[in-house]
Amino acid sequence: MDIQRAKEEIKTAVRAYLACDDTGAPLIPAIRQRPILLMGPPGVGKTQIMEQIARECDIALVAYTITHHTRQSAVGLPFIRERSFGGRTRSVTEYTMSEIIASVYAAMERTGKRSGILFIDEINCVSETLAPTMLQFLQCKTFGNQAVPAGWVIVAAGNPPEYNRSVREFDVVTLDRVRRIDVEPKLSVWQTYARAHRLHPAVTAYLELRPQHFYKLENDVDGMQFVTARGWEDLSAFLQAADTLGLDADEGVIAQYLRHPEVARDFAAYWALYRKYKKDYGVADILAGKPFDAVLQRALSAAFDERISLISLLLAGLNTRFADAQKLDAVTDACYQQLRSFKRTLSQKPDTDPAALFADQTESYRARLELAKDADELTAAEQAARTRTLQLMQQWGKLLQPGMIGEDAFDTVRGQFNAQVRRREDAVADAGNALEFAFDFMERAFPDGQEMVVFVNELALGPDSAPFLAENECERFEQYSRKLLLQNDDELLAELQRDDLRAGEHSTEF
Repeated sequence: MDIQRAKEEIKTAVRAYLACDDTGAPLIPAIRQRPILLMGPPGVGKTQIMEQIARECDIALVAYTITHHTRQSAVGLPFIRERSFGGRTRSVTEYTMSEIIASVYAAMERTGKRSGILFIDEINCVSETLAPTMLQFLQCKTFGNQAVPAGWVIVAAGNPPEYNRSVREFDVVTLDRVRRIDVEPKLSVWQTYARAHRLHPAVTAYLELRPQHFYKLENDVDGMQFVTARGWEDLSAFLQAADTLGLDADEGVIAQYLRHPEVARDFAAYWALYRKYKKDYGVADILAGKPFDAVLQRALSAAFDERISLISLLLAGLNTRFADAQKLDAVTDACYQQLRSFKRTLSQKPDTDPAALFADQTESYRARLELAKDADELTAAEQAARTRTLQLMQQWGKLLQPGMIGEDAFDTVRGQFNAQVRRREDAVADAGNALEFAFDFMERAFPDGQEMVVFVNELALGPDSAPFLAENECERFEQYSRKLLLQNDDELLAELQRDDLRAGEHSTEF
């Protein structure tokens, strides 16, 4: 199955294992809560779905790659304890708490969550000395003599033997105690993930054109040659940083992520063209509303690969503007709540120094932010918004002088907030105008082609464009969305009619 379906099955299992009846007893007894064994090729996204499941189920996550551990760190260190048996004192070997089990308790303490997932990766690639410990872990849910705490679901992951020569096969006794899920890479599922996580548009556009290069694993005289989903995602992160810093990424750099010479060479050539298209077409000028007649003819006569790359560049420019508007919107909303709180505090404590009140409010906001970060309660976007809000509050606090009266202090902060509102409005206007200019170009270049379908579809699904369009009306987007929806409905109806005709040809009248 693909990784998305595996995620849903694990998520369902987690909910079932953690569910209790009205007396607090688990609906599925602990002894029947089989650990989940997730088997699949490297880099397919096994660790990422664990993070997503924990976040969506609001539980903690402790993740370990077990190949990094020794028997001592997994089981604990031995020590001698005196025990009495049958009236005689004997020396007995016991063990300190496993580092892994201790991490589970630490996670509960840090997050305040009593339930979670203990995820052990590469479980079938351990050393010979640790192999019995892993079998005991899957069979008995313990490390040494320390049990995994109640309320924690065990998920282990491993690679099939064709991907790793050091893989150890599990015996029937172990396999009969786990739920095994086998996953395979699937581009369409990864593309949905890539869109949601805003991977570099050059990567997503390339794989749209070269789907056969998404996941490759070959073994020849030169050794193992491979490309994985993890490689594409890590390369995407580097390319985004390179864009920001003005760095170069040639074939040598790309080959460090894509460990298949043919794919690395092909993507390096595409990357060079992608950057050239951005400059040649003047994408920034198109989105700024400048005349584009000079490049229109090239777009009309371009090959399909070049057209798709151009659309990707237009969408990337738009998404940057949509994201900026979203970030400013989130920060402005948070600042508004802080402004209201400051006004309320001033009315409740009219004799207290306003500068001190605002400083206390800022410090309280900072402390809450740090607690939320320590407890892993925030998404990356939420953490960024709160951090930017804190930075603004700290800047505004410096403008408040000791001895200011309450009304003057509030007007000072409100003036800064109004400036923030104007920045948000400017960002929204800039994004809206860029979208209109993009439609101007698309209507001239590809009015009724597949390119417009791709453009509108990506606007509808993008994690930055979709929220922006939900809040800010764009008549042409709605027009093309309706048109494409009707076309899809017509195609579906035609297909159903063809199915009816085919069924009629094989029917028998009674």
